[in-house]
Amino acid sequence: MPDAYDLDHSCNLKTQATTARAFARNRRHLLLAGLGLAGTGLLPTGATAQPLPKAGPGRYTELRWADLVPKGWDPMKDLRDKGITSPASLMDGDPKTEALMSQLRQAWDNAPTEPTLDGSRVKLPGYLVPLDESPAGLTEFLLVPYFGACIHTPPPPANQIVLVVPAKPVAGLRSMDTVWVSGTIKTVRGNSAMGSTGYRIDATLVEAYKASPR
Repeated sequence: MPDAYDLDHSCNLKTQATTARAFARNRRHLLLAGLGLAGTGLLPTGATAQPLPKAGPGRYTELRWADLVPKGWDPMKDLRDKGITSPASLMDGDPKTEALMSQLRQAWDNAPTEPTLDGSRVKLPGYLVPLDESPAGLTEFLLVPYFGACIHTPPPPANQIVLVVPAKPVAGLRSMDTVWVSGTIKTVRGNSAMGSTGYRIDATLVEAYKASPR
């Protein structure tokens, strides 16, 4: 008959195995959730955004998140290339699923950027994800296109994450606040604990979001 130590050890091993399986399932579901959410901000396959208007002297061109995606880039390509039309069809616990999720994550972290935007004066709305701060306020943060990105769901593709470096610390803002960021955008890649970025904006102005008049 097993002693108390053997029983406790066996229970611990079972608990660890169950936790590992649950974590793998949760990671897959979160990544697929991020895929669906990111898709709302991306262009359909083969579609293109309308040409951006030229900014006047001292003004900023208002961007949409779709403008950050190069023509023809498809975040679902790796799945479609393998004949997978619905992520929901992937099986939990299947090593092939885990390998595919890892491949998809790598593709997203290296998502291409739009080179024509480099050096442009732009204005972009989004949700704020804090990175660094000083007593005076935030000194670096990420800008993302949907609520919860990089925090409650895995990071979206790198071309849908912008590193923002304000000219001076920004006070009075919290995680997931919605803001307008105005400044010069650069196609500079970076990495942070919250996700890989495809762009950087050196911001001259960060302000609370208000819908633009149409």
